[in-house]
Amino acid sequence: MQAKRITGLHVATLVLATLGWLTAPAVAQKYGGTFTLPHIDTPPSPSIHEEATASVVIPFMPLFNNLVLFDQHAPQNQMDTIKPELATSWKWSDDGTKLTFALREGVTFHDGKPFTSADVKCTWDMVSGLVPGKIRKSPRQAWYNNLKEVSVNGPNEVTFILGRPQPSFLSLLAAGWSPVYPCHVSSAQMRTKPIGTGPFKFVEYRLNESMKMERNPNYWKKGLPYLDAIEYRIVPNRGTRMLGLVAGKFDMSYPTDVSVPLLRDLKSQAPQLECKMRRTNVSTNLIINRDVPPFDNPDIRRALALAIDRKSFNDIQNEGEGALGGAMLPAPDGVWGMPLAIQNTLLGYDPDLAKRREEARAIMRKLGYGPDKRLKTRIFTRDVPTFRDPALIMNDQLKDIYIDADLEVVDTPLYYNRVFKKDYSIGVNQTGSSLDDPDQNFYENYACGSLRNYTNYCNKDLEKDFEAQSVETDIEKRRKMVWDIERKLAEDVARPIIFHGVGAACWHPYVKNMSVMVNSIYNGWRWEDVWLDK
Repeated sequence: MQAKRITGLHVATLVLATLGWLTAPAVAQKYGGTFTLPHIDTPPSPSIHEEATASVVIPFMPLFNNLVLFDQHAPQNQMDTIKPELATSWKWSDDGTKLTFALREGVTFHDGKPFTSADVKCTWDMVSGLVPGKIRKSPRQAWYNNLKEVSVNGPNEVTFILGRPQPSFLSLLAAGWSPVYPCHVSSAQMRTKPIGTGPFKFVEYRLNESMKMERNPNYWKKGLPYLDAIEYRIVPNRGTRMLGLVAGKFDMSYPTDVSVPLLRDLKSQAPQLECKMRRTNVSTNLIINRDVPPFDNPDIRRALALAIDRKSFNDIQNEGEGALGGAMLPAPDGVWGMPLAIQNTLLGYDPDLAKRREEARAIMRKLGYGPDKRLKTRIFTRDVPTFRDPALIMNDQLKDIYIDADLEVVDTPLYYNRVFKKDYSIGVNQTGSSLDDPDQNFYENYACGSLRNYTNYCNKDLEKDFEAQSVETDIEKRRKMVWDIERKLAEDVARPIIFHGVGAACWHPYVKNMSVMVNSIYNGWRWEDVWLDK
């Protein structure tokens, strides 16, 4: 077991980093102004712990703090970019099963109540299901299957007790999905008027119109934030959002909104815009309800997997700039993605599309389908372009294996309610990985009973492999274990990955200190030190 302590020099480094937050000189920063952005749709609620879409975590992350957080200006989330936030330091026990945090003193929630270890315990008792019934749903409960207890030692120390070693547990706590909630505020209020300790305070959420936050004057990081307010205006039409950005109505695009062709158009119309195109660690995938006929038949699921022309999807959606891969973000952007030579041996990845399609048609004919007897179904998806457009392509591709489908498009709140309830047959979905780490991806999306396991896939034997890779500290050994898991997920048609997307964020040059992360769209939106030079 590798050493897992932060002591001595490490503590000194953390202290200096913390002091840097408090005392670093502001070089030409300006206070004031409202940072205005468009938003793609109506978020289901502002409660980060109860939702599963970037539409929630992106706008509402500035309301909160984590115990620890990925460096907001490091381009890639890595273990060594994790910084203390509400914690001042942390240490692992020698056996790697206890993670203890010393907590920051003098921090208050937006309503003036003090932050203590009780709030940490309440939050993770709630989201892990250790104390059930505290929230309506917990999409990331599977992250914490290994968490056995959260114990407190006075108001300023808390310990997470694990059932087995799990080195990546700290990364789970550093994600944008892991804010500390106030113990004294009900989950019902957190869905309507959330309270945190973060740099901005909730002002209002107007359904189908806007969301607004204002500067927290009592923020514990002295001198921050610089902005007076952040306002999101809900604009469902992407073209309208882009026109608003070019016209200066918005200071920045929605952070994942600009596609490859749109980026070219934007730069021709507004060459002054600063833009960052990157892999988002969001996969477009086919979800299949394994409990609903005829898709409860594994042969039909296999035919679906064989029929997918991933290259066409990527060429049409991303002009070839996306990446073809499995569940984990492909290299070089991702740490865990498998080499192409191995990937091409997976079910449905053989570059010979004609051969795959003929095998799929043979399966369908054996089941009684053919040119004169086609399988009728619906493709379910969310009413935003990044879901809807690939659903149209999928609809066209399935015709080649005797499947005719109608497209069923629904708004975001209804979409997530229905996929949680498994109220669909097949669908085109996007799965965002908060972390480039197998623990987050495998347990959240493929573990038996996970709320985010939209297909009801369950393989208890494979979950033993999930656990084995989670404990492994040798990176190369762990990587090969991850590839073996990927092969089995493909064979089982657990959730066929179509492509990993790219997207750009664009902003006007007067928006200062803006950073965009390359391997997650979920963890970089605290925005406490962004400022407007206008």
